[in-house]
Amino acid sequence: MKKIILMGRVASGKTTLTQALRGESIHYHKTQYIRHSNVVIDTPGEYAETQHLGRALALYTYEADVVGLLLSATEPYSLYPPCVTPCCNRPVIGIVTHINEPDGDPARAERWLRLAGCTTIFHVDSTIGEGVRDILNYLREPDDPPIE
Repeated sequence: MKKIILMGRVASGKTTLTQALRGESIHYHKTQYIRHSNVVIDTPGEYAETQHLGRALALYTYEADVVGLLLSATEPYSLYPPCVTPCCNRPVIGIVTHINEPDGDPARAERWLRLAGCTTIFHVDSTIGEGVRDILNYLREPDDPPIE
């Protein structure tokens, strides 16, 4: 299975998605440092929100096969500048989180991710598992069986 690094603002759902991708029970856990597992690299939101820490994210992309940009459907703005994905030397996917929140706008979040340059977009609600299997199937190697 390919390894993915998850990037996004604080509370965008990176750690919850990490737990869902790993098949763990969902519980709140504030990520304080970059955490590696066999499939996911979970990053603190402060790294994406702070210019000097953002450089560390760029370095950690070399340890992943795929970069996942997370954007909550409840965000009032996008953290990602237009056309940012060509800066990566890895495939970059967009992941819209919190898609079932009453005040969310998943379509707007998807537009912002497409503007950033993501051509592959997933919509997820990690707490109920919606969309998680789609990401896992995207990450599987060609010889791996599909995840059902």
